[in-house]
Amino acid sequence: MDIQERLSFFAALYRVDENPEAGMWYLYLTVLGLCILVYQLGFAKKLPLLKNVVIYAVMALGCTLLSFFAVFLPMGEALVIASLVLGIYRIRLRNSRKEEQA
Repeated sequence: MDIQERLSFFAALYRVDENPEAGMWYLYLTVLGLCILVYQLGFAKKLPLLKNVVIYAVMALGCTLLSFFAVFLPMGEALVIASLVLGIYRIRLRNSRKEEQA
């Protein structure tokens, strides 16, 4: 089995096997961006600035490990699906709140 066949979608998209340095940075930024999106859609609350800084710093550190997993495992794809599900949930929640007020 060829290594190209075993790569996840985003790893193959960024050609991690051909250009590992740039590909891993792109993969890291994709995973970090998707993690921030999922956090904002599903879990974020109004917090003081310092607590937000700590949360995002720990998230950036954790995404380092996730980006290594994302080379062969579908981490980015799972984050895309999670963001879609949470986005749909937020839209439906907003619509139901509008109907209750009307």
